[in-house]
Amino acid sequence: MSATISFTLSEEQQMIQQLARDFARKEIAPVAEHYDKTHEYPWPVVKKAQELGLTTMNIPEEYDGLGLSMFDECLVNEELAWGCSGISTAISVNSLGMLPILLSGSEVQKQTYGGRMANGELCAYCVTEPEAGSDVSGIQTTAVKQGDHYVINGSKTFITGATNANFYTVLAYTDPELRGTRSRYKGMSFFAVDRDSEGVSVGKPFDKMGQHASDTAEVIFENVKVPAANLLGEEGKGFYTAMSVFDHSRPSVAAGAVGVAQRALEESIKYAKERVSMSKPIWQHQAVGHKIADMAMNIEAARLLVWKSAWMEDNGIVDKRAAAYAKGFAADMAMQVCTDAVQVFGGYGYMSEYPVEKLMRDIKIYQIYEGTSQIQRIIITRELFR
Repeated sequence: MSATISFTLSEEQQMIQQLARDFARKEIAPVAEHYDKTHEYPWPVVKKAQELGLTTMNIPEEYDGLGLSMFDECLVNEELAWGCSGISTAISVNSLGMLPILLSGSEVQKQTYGGRMANGELCAYCVTEPEAGSDVSGIQTTAVKQGDHYVINGSKTFITGATNANFYTVLAYTDPELRGTRSRYKGMSFFAVDRDSEGVSVGKPFDKMGQHASDTAEVIFENVKVPAANLLGEEGKGFYTAMSVFDHSRPSVAAGAVGVAQRALEESIKYAKERVSMSKPIWQHQAVGHKIADMAMNIEAARLLVWKSAWMEDNGIVDKRAAAYAKGFAADMAMQVCTDAVQVFGGYGYMSEYPVEKLMRDIKIYQIYEGTSQIQRIIITRELFR
């Protein structure tokens, strides 16, 4: 991607965006309500997404993926989340799961797991634990070296895609003695672990507030033997890989928040044109019209932050603030926009037969996963005063 800044999408980017937009409108939006109510995993939609390569967006072409840039990935994720962020997450979480392999894996590992993804497999990212969310160094899972393999013990929770994944990328302490010390960040390592390995068990999907189409569950590892060849990168460098994963994943997650907010805006405009109060459409009442104008302004601001962070990532410009600005602002903005959309709809907005009720439930998680809004502010503050 050129280092020259332009706000005009290239012909190829427009094609990618249109592909995702058509998929969201034809394949996702029409079934979003069904999967929201049934909590079923959207296999038919996911399989169609696999056929288009949407589960291998960030995997380079030489490893059988689409090889999209971060900017392209953000264009796609905004459109898919417009359709349904739960179904979008079920599709895009595979890119997250593959990141430790793409960032730290060997050529053989990239070829192996890239090929498996291209052949229809799914993966999930296993870092969060019952006692370790924002504080990654608080994980308790261990991986002890025994000859030519490691033995993994521990449990991961809130794992998106856990129940349907064929393999996991798992963070564990390979040097448990460093836990709780100043050197704790040097004691963790990443592994690729097959779902069908003896000792791996997956709990029932959690009953969540929103994103019902995206499965989230606990994964337990009990004396799981993993070949030493499944170590991703150098032993002891796992924490740094995890931090790099966040830098790579936050722009695309922020793009998803923008997509949900854009949907809320469009639904609000449509309703405000149709709903009449005091003999005129409600958008003509300043209280409503200005609220929708604020929604539009903030969505545009968030989209530009996302585009900038993605552009910087693609051009190798290292600045952790960019991704934190995008993720923090987009998540908080989208939550406010969806809340305002419910207000625009009034009593109807509180009813599940209207779309904004679902949008408001779905969007809340964006302020929590991939680094809470509070964590983004910690990152920004640290970088400003570094």
